[in-house]
Amino acid sequence: MKTILLNVTPEETRMVMVEDGRLTEMEVERPVHSHLVGNIYKGRVQNILPGMQAAFVDIGQKKNAFLYLGDGPSSDGKHSGGAEKISVGQSVTVQVVKDAVGTKGPRVTTRISLPGRNIVLMPTADYIGMSRRISDEEERDRLHGLAQDICPAGMGLIIRTLAAGQDRETLEADVRYLSRLWESLCARERVLSAPALLYRDADMAIRVARDLMTEEVERLIVDDADTYRRVKELVSYISPALENRVELYEGNTPLFREYGAEEEAESLTDREVELPSGGFLVIDRTEALTVIDVNTGKFVGNANLSDTVYRANMEAAEEILRQLRLRDIGGIIVVDFIDMETEEQKEGLLAFLREHAKKDRIKTNIIGITALGLVEITRKKSRRNFESLLYSDCPCCHGSGRVESPETVAIRICRDIRRIEDRSHADFGYEVEVHETVAYALMDSPLVERLTAELGVKVGFVIKPGMHPESYAILQRGNGR
Repeated sequence: MKTILLNVTPEETRMVMVEDGRLTEMEVERPVHSHLVGNIYKGRVQNILPGMQAAFVDIGQKKNAFLYLGDGPSSDGKHSGGAEKISVGQSVTVQVVKDAVGTKGPRVTTRISLPGRNIVLMPTADYIGMSRRISDEEERDRLHGLAQDICPAGMGLIIRTLAAGQDRETLEADVRYLSRLWESLCARERVLSAPALLYRDADMAIRVARDLMTEEVERLIVDDADTYRRVKELVSYISPALENRVELYEGNTPLFREYGAEEEAESLTDREVELPSGGFLVIDRTEALTVIDVNTGKFVGNANLSDTVYRANMEAAEEILRQLRLRDIGGIIVVDFIDMETEEQKEGLLAFLREHAKKDRIKTNIIGITALGLVEITRKKSRRNFESLLYSDCPCCHGSGRVESPETVAIRICRDIRRIEDRSHADFGYEVEVHETVAYALMDSPLVERLTAELGVKVGFVIKPGMHPESYAILQRGNGR
């Protein structure tokens, strides 16, 4: 069974899901950095790049949104892949499918989807889709037939996992509500000028109640009275049988501390993750992909080497999938497992990964093992993960994780002083303002003495508090200095 904890403060809302005493999901939302995914805007086309099959749309955010022209509308509002069908200055209704990341603006689509408890309404599409998690073929056929009967003309529906076992009346109620919502959005679109927000997706607390509150959830514990009332009211409407599972926490110890979630939540940005057997993972994230290395560490096993390696990899595989969910790592993931000897072991590892990846709400694909023995995984990403909210690039290294060594900076200073062509103004020498680490490196090296002898002028160094480790300022000394 699962337990969901909602910690609510004016500054941020945090959610963790606990399964069998261990965290499996975490999400953070802050009002000042609220996610855009799901929001619907009336935007205005600012630029078109036919060679990239792309348009950039002003939706009222700091950065223009990226629209793939395969999703773009034609002049009659239907979907078309041609760049010639839209023009600069044209207004277009779009929905955010991916938050802005780094230097990239949000990604949008004109294929609008409105999520309900059991179904998703697609006003601009015309097909029936179904959750891959509904595996029973008889139930899939039943739901597909219902969807065809209740789907509004010219629109589409996606049957969500929670629809399994629901009757026609329940699904119809979702369709009626979402259809009215779409009508109200269309009315707003007709009277508002672009750029304008037409619809804002629900906040985290409501999304949790709408999307995660299922029979598998034993308790949903909230530590804020107002949020508790909102969540309980929604659950009582959409799933009355689960209403008594929503609880208000009023203890003196902070909620996450009380349930042992705070310490693990704080460790989610650690580069290394320890495994129960003594092995460990090393997780490195780049702009393009995430690389995970599996190490045996202190794990030596009790059998032969082949069995030890296989057991270590299987343990690592389970933890890797948990970390992907916890850290909300998306995109391309490459895992360097410990080399295995037999094809049977490799296939066993892949089968294990594929089976356990089904637990993830986010679509996760286990691609296979490359010629170099690396396992490739892809995981859909849309919202900014919590790490991007908690951290910003280091002002010293600008996100690279390293700065030039003091010796490197000192050598660069000497090179720059040698390059000064007109030394007539340096009769009294030079004074260089540096970071303290560079000053100490210079004190312990012969660089200054060598430079002074070579140029025939004095060169001194002054520690400048607050200066960047790679920065310096070369000043000419005056008569009195």
